[in-house]
Amino acid sequence: MSVDLPGEVASLVRRAAALIIDWVACLLVAKLVAPALELGEAPFLPLLIFFIEVTLLTWFVAASFGQRVLGIEVIGIDGQRLMLWRIALRTLLICLVIPAVIFDSQGRGLHDRTVGSVAILRRAVN
Repeated sequence: MSVDLPGEVASLVRRAAALIIDWVACLLVAKLVAPALELGEAPFLPLLIFFIEVTLLTWFVAASFGQRVLGIEVIGIDGQRLMLWRIALRTLLICLVIPAVIFDSQGRGLHDRTVGSVAILRRAVN
């Protein structure tokens, strides 16, 4: 079933690049937060930081750090901002990886379909 989306869906390449930017930023923050720890000693610290970063930034500015850099915003399929619980569930599904790599014909991942969101190219501000 196809849904009319509120904007142009961001390409897979752009979304993957945003994810890489977010992950590298979280690795750097993890190293700053716990400089004495090797990542092997706290393997889930970067993932926890990723979850917090993506959830909070998406709630506040409709995009994670990497998405913001690459001109992507995450909104509901109705064009409205997402509620915090929907953003947290979406981010959790991204952290599980599999829902984020299963796509529909519109290019939306299972994580987006589950919460009724879409990652679109950011609209120009007039």
